[in-house]
Amino acid sequence: MKIFSSIRSINFATFHLLGRPFLFIFIFILIPGCSVEQNFHHSDVEIAGLDDEIAKHRKGLLQVQTNPGDKVLVEQLSHDFWFGAAISNGIAGNYMSDDDKKQYKEKFLENFNSAVTENAVKWGNMERNKGAVNYATVDAILNWTEVNNIPLRGHNIFWGIPKFVQPWLKELSDNELRQTLQNRAESLTAKYKGRFAEYDLNNEMIHGNYYQDRLGPDITKLMADWAQNGDPDIKLYLNDYDILTGNRLDDYMAQIRQLLKQGVPIAGIGVQGHLHTETFDRNELKRSLDSLAIFNLPIRVTEFNMPGQRSAYHRQEITEMTAEEEQFKAKEIVDYYKICFAHPAVEGILMWGFWAGANWVPVSSLYNRDWSPTPSVEAYQNLIFKEWWTKESGTADDSGLVSVPAFYGKYRVTVNGMAKEVQMTRTSGGLFVDFRK
Repeated sequence: MKIFSSIRSINFATFHLLGRPFLFIFIFILIPGCSVEQNFHHSDVEIAGLDDEIAKHRKGLLQVQTNPGDKVLVEQLSHDFWFGAAISNGIAGNYMSDDDKKQYKEKFLENFNSAVTENAVKWGNMERNKGAVNYATVDAILNWTEVNNIPLRGHNIFWGIPKFVQPWLKELSDNELRQTLQNRAESLTAKYKGRFAEYDLNNEMIHGNYYQDRLGPDITKLMADWAQNGDPDIKLYLNDYDILTGNRLDDYMAQIRQLLKQGVPIAGIGVQGHLHTETFDRNELKRSLDSLAIFNLPIRVTEFNMPGQRSAYHRQEITEMTAEEEQFKAKEIVDYYKICFAHPAVEGILMWGFWAGANWVPVSSLYNRDWSPTPSVEAYQNLIFKEWWTKESGTADDSGLVSVPAFYGKYRVTVNGMAKEVQMTRTSGGLFVDFRK
């Protein structure tokens, strides 16, 4: 089914050609919910200049000191910035075939350097029935990411949207509920102490917070305290949706201010990337990121789909795209990633599904159900592993120095056949590698 099918306006214009009037009909075929400007002019201003911002915020100077005339090769191995994806429970369960599991893991490692649990850590998934806690799925995902050096986000410790709160929790008295929340936070974080890079503390609080409604406004601070009891070094993020559209940005910022005032140890700000249509507002994305940056906390785009939740594909459960629509999708993904990568406050972006066999918006996937690549695979890989990737060779100058502007990340530096692996982080701003020692 074609999405580019809604004729929103027909403009008639009369021109004179060789003295005769001719009627031209301009038909603007639009994506549902989008304006002419969004379809035909949305990238002219907003994307211009991003390459300079990317170079400014995502590159440092990698300097190699050796002997004059030595041959030097600098090869990037991975990014410091998180280019990640959600991991399906399927890789730890029985509902994916062995071949799909194999493909899933191979394609994940080919494309991503970080991950988030899609469902495994959610309380409703771990303890659907009181006292019967499933650690096996979390263990399996953690073991796989650790073997492959993939940092993993724990999503989430709590989720207070009423429909996602298990019925047995709602049957508890206030005192019992408070104690059960404490047990959940402390036991989870203590069991996995130091293994998760970060957690979402209480998911989507501006859209509903059953626990606060029951136990009062201090419960979020208590949740954080309990989580720290289990793991004193834990990093706790907020996470919410409809922020990068601008629709709930003010509400989110007000909540962040209030939680910081209460002393909640917020390590970072999570913003989901679901709530657009087939396209997105470039200016609003940039404005939202600029606004959140005032808190001087790292920002992660935690759950990204393109097209999004408000698209006709999701609303009408359309599972296929035309070739034209696939190309449009690829361009939208590239633009979204460029805006986020160019922004100094953003430290990562994670897709909420990359394979149509395990993705709530199947057409937003990089890979089709049969694992054939969509055009977005090439667009994504060209961006992450070519345009934003450093591989340079050169000869040391008379002082024995080679200097390479390089994207922050892990590198193999080779001089006359001898190699060193080094890490250049954004925090350091650059790196000096001495081969004379």
